[in-house]
Amino acid sequence: MEIGRDYIGVGCGAFIINDKNELLLQQRNKTPEKGYWSIPGGKVEMFETLHQAVKREVKEETGVEIEIIDLLGVCDHIVPNEKVHWISPPFLCRIVKGEPKIMEPTKHIDMRWFSLEQLPENLTITTQNALNCYKKYKK
Repeated sequence: MEIGRDYIGVGCGAFIINDKNELLLQQRNKTPEKGYWSIPGGKVEMFETLHQAVKREVKEETGVEIEIIDLLGVCDHIVPNEKVHWISPPFLCRIVKGEPKIMEPTKHIDMRWFSLEQLPENLTITTQNALNCYKKYKK
């Protein structure tokens, strides 16, 4: 049995904004949504809180430590053509220690800061959802 394919997975994501109002994105090198740009994040492990999971995932993927500011919402990450189903809440975060770099090159082929006004077109479902939640949050 595979999580996210044979039963619904639980994930989390970090919507990390810097002082220049830029968003940290990674380009995925694996399914689902291979080639798309995504906020850092991943699956929640058994007996791990969402806050613990998002901090761990960001550290594993980018090498930085974050502070969680707020929950932005919840994302139904359903990709029918890839037969994937996750529930993934994004959190608004900021870096408190370190400089982001690709720590898992088999999972991500690029990582960059993007202006919120000039984001790439190929955003993952979770990133699109987090962006929409962030826009509502800022109002």
